[in-house]
Amino acid sequence: MSEQRVQLHEFNNLTKSLSFNMYDICYTKTKEEREAYINYIDEQYNAERLTKILKNVTDIIGAHVLNIAQQNYVPQGASVTILVSEGPVVEVPEESYAESPGPLPDSVVMQLDKSHITVHTYPEYHPNEGISTFRADIDVSTCGEISPLKALNYLIHSFDTDIMTMDYRVRGFTRDINGEKLFIDHDINSIQNYIPQSVKEAYDMIDVNVYPQNIFHTKCKLKEFDLNNYLFGYTKDKLTKNERNEITDRLKIEMDEIFYGKNMKPFKG
Repeated sequence: MSEQRVQLHEFNNLTKSLSFNMYDICYTKTKEEREAYINYIDEQYNAERLTKILKNVTDIIGAHVLNIAQQNYVPQGASVTILVSEGPVVEVPEESYAESPGPLPDSVVMQLDKSHITVHTYPEYHPNEGISTFRADIDVSTCGEISPLKALNYLIHSFDTDIMTMDYRVRGFTRDINGEKLFIDHDINSIQNYIPQSVKEAYDMIDVNVYPQNIFHTKCKLKEFDLNNYLFGYTKDKLTKNERNEITDRLKIEMDEIFYGKNMKPFKG
């Protein structure tokens, strides 16, 4: 059954914001390994590639690009900001309102007001534990009928992620044709409903939602652990059993600390 659309007074005045935050974890024992990992990340996720990803997000939410600002930083990291405007006014597909994963990607044309999409990357490494971490933050803010959650499926598949955190918030209000305020224009129970089943099966997930305030938070940690996926430039068969166990413990502690947002052990100086 298709969802009943709410008729609005004039245009949609709500602001819908999605923050997508991902982490990639790697064990880098030596200074040379750390530098090689940072260089690899900077090459894989440079401003040019990030711009391409954000342009695809723009297509998914049906926006027109007004301006692009991009920058590769020294010694590491990159940022891209895209200012977008409303797309052509067409009849909105009913599926835009349903809680379901979006395209990968497919063109969706929606009515939007001025909005923006940004990405910032943060490669870094632990000074003592041999752990390097790559973080990317993407924010999609729209003023229109489609939710930026429709871009979530594409974003998840655009990065190699060990941990993801996602925040969605609807702010402001619009009005129906009778003048009554509407503080959200679509049903949502969880961000998880916009994530494909295959992805949900691969991650442990926790929700923290504040329904009266239209604030939704989901965080995800990869279930399966293969040490080979976290070594840079070699495989675990090059390590002793004790080395494998020690590195595995360090990596899992790092992932748990990021996932739960707290230190899991005393800092070693």
